[in-house]
Amino acid sequence: MTTRQGFHQDLAELSKKISIMGMMVQERVIMSIDSLCKQDMELANKVITGDLSINDLQTEIEEKSIMLLAMQQPLANDLRKIVACFKIAMHLERIGDLAADIAKVTLRIGKAKLIKPLIDIPRMGKLVSEMIVNGLAAYIQVNAEKAREMSLMDEEIDHLYGQIFQDLLLLLIDDPKMMTQATYLILVGRFLERMGDYCTNIGEEIVYIATGKRTDLNS
Repeated sequence: MTTRQGFHQDLAELSKKISIMGMMVQERVIMSIDSLCKQDMELANKVITGDLSINDLQTEIEEKSIMLLAMQQPLANDLRKIVACFKIAMHLERIGDLAADIAKVTLRIGKAKLIKPLIDIPRMGKLVSEMIVNGLAAYIQVNAEKAREMSLMDEEIDHLYGQIFQDLLLLLIDDPKMMTQATYLILVGRFLERMGDYCTNIGEEIVYIATGKRTDLNS
């Protein structure tokens, strides 16, 4: 095997690790929302403990990326791929952390009766999950247009967060005793809103791989 062949094999391995990490994170997002909606403490704990494996995989990706940059001195498109892999792994890890934060909210609320039916939070979670799946597909296909479309989903997530915040604020006006749980649910909305931002950042990295240009998809 030539040095160049070995390099491309390493790049393919790096891409595979990104896909695996993305699927792990997407699963944790779904599990975290399920744990909250079902008030499932066991599932919440699985999300929290599972975050360690995501962190470990991010470390592997970062180390591999740094090694390729240092040893191979890649040019142009290959350089963009490695840099983008490094940053995509960082964004995925942060989404995983936020999923664990939602699971911690589940533990804090416990089995207490929910102050309102959870409707918009699951919708936000579904959108985040779809953004991750679409982002992985765009990454594999190096599809800049598909990556740009993620910003539209992020706008919908932002809208839902605003709705959650407003609904809970109205509940608090009627009954200030709901403050603790309302604050927790607002935090969950905020965590999901941040996940959408990180997914959009992933989209920006895919556009960078495909075009060589930095683009702000939130503008």
